[in-house]
Amino acid sequence: MAQTRENWRSRSGFIIAAAGSAVGLGNIWRFPYVAGENGGGAFIAIYLGIVFTLGFSVFLAEQTIGRASKRSPIAAFRTLRGGAWPIVGFIGVLAAVVILPFYSVVGGWTFGFVWKSILTTTAEAGSFGNFISHGWLPILFHALFMSATVGIVIAGVNSGIERWCRILLPGLVVIMIVLIIRSITLSGAEKGLAFFLQPDFSKVTMATIQAALSQAFFSISVGMGVMITYGSYIARERSLPGDAACVIGLDSLFAILAGLIILPAVFAMGQNPSAGPVLTFVTLPKIFAEISGGTIFAILFFVILSVAALTSAISILEVVVAHLSDEHDFSRHKGTIATGIILFLAGIPAALSFGPWADVTLFGMTIFDLMDFFATKLLLPAGAIGMALFIGWVFWPTAADNLNRPDVSPPKWAPVWRWMCAIISPALILWVMIGGF
Repeated sequence: MAQTRENWRSRSGFIIAAAGSAVGLGNIWRFPYVAGENGGGAFIAIYLGIVFTLGFSVFLAEQTIGRASKRSPIAAFRTLRGGAWPIVGFIGVLAAVVILPFYSVVGGWTFGFVWKSILTTTAEAGSFGNFISHGWLPILFHALFMSATVGIVIAGVNSGIERWCRILLPGLVVIMIVLIIRSITLSGAEKGLAFFLQPDFSKVTMATIQAALSQAFFSISVGMGVMITYGSYIARERSLPGDAACVIGLDSLFAILAGLIILPAVFAMGQNPSAGPVLTFVTLPKIFAEISGGTIFAILFFVILSVAALTSAISILEVVVAHLSDEHDFSRHKGTIATGIILFLAGIPAALSFGPWADVTLFGMTIFDLMDFFATKLLLPAGAIGMALFIGWVFWPTAADNLNRPDVSPPKWAPVWRWMCAIISPALILWVMIGGF
């Protein structure tokens, strides 16, 4: 017998949970260094323009598919149309299966750096490299992170995901504000603020636009079926566009807040804003070591990184758990535990990719890099393209009728949304996808 499907208790419950999914390592870890590599303010202006147009279109497409079908990704496409379209849902579920193992490894690093910040300094020479190449230690923190993710998802949509996101996200805001105040009051921080907030469009290149497109779709969790799954828990009496705008607005706000924490401090301490992915785990600890109260601020920063990673991880795991419930009649308890164990084991090779298995490569990439490439450069863009095309060419005009409550007509801008999904969004995502290769 099929499992009873829960609904979000309230509109705010969905918005907070969906924002928690979007607010992850893409915001706190990736956004500041990508902005630093691409000129700061001009990149941000382009990013915001993209996320509130193209990003909004695909995000709303996923929501609509989920709410209209009341099913997880594969079952959603089978319910709404059938034929070959469930393949798009399969791509989303497969993306979740590939992403969560290595995402949990990085989440484990954030847990580990909270622990290191409490017990010792994270700014020791080679600290990050020594930690991730240790062997069993990254696996231990990977296990702790996956266990925390499983513990929240197993409690269900209301008592688990919605409840914990209501606790974690406000706490995230408070800690971020504290860190922003400390960062912008450092001597020399005004240079970082100017870099981050004053656009210089003379520095914009096609690479800048492509980076902004890539970051936008990476950040708002589209392409892996998360918003199909979360959308399937939305009651028919609620309108979708306002919820989508709120989630994307919160996601963008958190990205900006993360930049205000990191880049003013980077400039104040004379570090390189274009340091790349190591900015968070290598450059920031050096900064914390040099400022007054640095240990406390290091602990707080890696706590927010852990929380952001966790709120995203629970949404990714929920995609797989919902699929097992819809397609294979697994109970939430059985499906969550089984998936957690399997994906933990799948993440062990990724955890060892920086240590004992660093020399194990395929196509010139480590296991960690290969999983990252396959998921973020291939599966996510392919999933997002498929979902957009489905709305624009197959599910229209039923999609428009599902945007609002049954007694409310589709918004006047719905035809614009259709053509964004039918042509513009797929074309630009394909451009990003090709650039990724």
